[in-house]
Amino acid sequence: MTSTLKISALTKRFGPVEALREVSLDLAPGMRAALLGHNGAGKSTMMKIILGLIPFDAGGVQVCGAAPGSPQARARVAYLPENVAFHPALTGEEQIRQYLSLRGENPRQAPDLLARVGLADARARRIGTYSKGMRQRVGLAQTLIGRPQLLVLDEPTSGLDPVSRRDFYELLDGLAADGASILLSSHVLTEVEARTDRILILSGGRLVAEGTLPDLRARAALPVALTIRPAAGADAALATALPQAARGPDGLLRLTCTQDEKLPLLARITALGGQVADLDVIPPSLEDIYSHFSKRDGQ
Repeated sequence: MTSTLKISALTKRFGPVEALREVSLDLAPGMRAALLGHNGAGKSTMMKIILGLIPFDAGGVQVCGAAPGSPQARARVAYLPENVAFHPALTGEEQIRQYLSLRGENPRQAPDLLARVGLADARARRIGTYSKGMRQRVGLAQTLIGRPQLLVLDEPTSGLDPVSRRDFYELLDGLAADGASILLSSHVLTEVEARTDRILILSGGRLVAEGTLPDLRARAALPVALTIRPAAGADAALATALPQAARGPDGLLRLTCTQDEKLPLLARITALGGQVADLDVIPPSLEDIYSHFSKRDGQ
């Protein structure tokens, strides 16, 4: 299967500063990848290189089988920046019709594109009257023009309300199901945790971790948390059976264990039968994993 995006040992310097150092990654068609990293980690630099906006010093980049910034690559790539800007005097429909014309597409597609991002009722209003979230959705509509094979999205849910964020990720799911690859940068880790296939963590210009969420959980080897609700009258018995558990003011018992200890511990707890009213197993979150892998010198 041909990669939509292939980066090999990518290095970029700004004077003495090495913004990217031998970064390699491969996105297959239909893959949704989250690009995570602290400010200055190299995310924006990588995106600019992928889009062909700035050159790189060493390594290789192939975007849909072509050089970044080439006509072939630009025809297949869509980009959404964190802060979009449109002409305030144009209506939403007029703005999208303009983008469609620039891409050689039929301007009559504008109402359908705006409807896909929830702006059907506002398409005749001037963009100057739109909220930030509505302007972001205009940006989302323009990324859909021409059925792109690769979407590069920089903090795409900025300004969106929770319902619009949910709808946005459902839209991305549909695009990925149709074969589009998605590279998404976000600081809202709870959003991307369940809606991406691959996690990419940049720190100090290096790709310090890459893989699925289960893969990274296994590599990080962070503790698993368990919360136990005792059945009525079983508090003392459970405390005796699980001496390592801490009892909170809410009456719940809490303990942690390693990944290797998880299954044996669950077997011990379930063997207690009716003494346990409820049990929650809480694996390390994406935020925990990100913090583990992205620690910098001096942090």
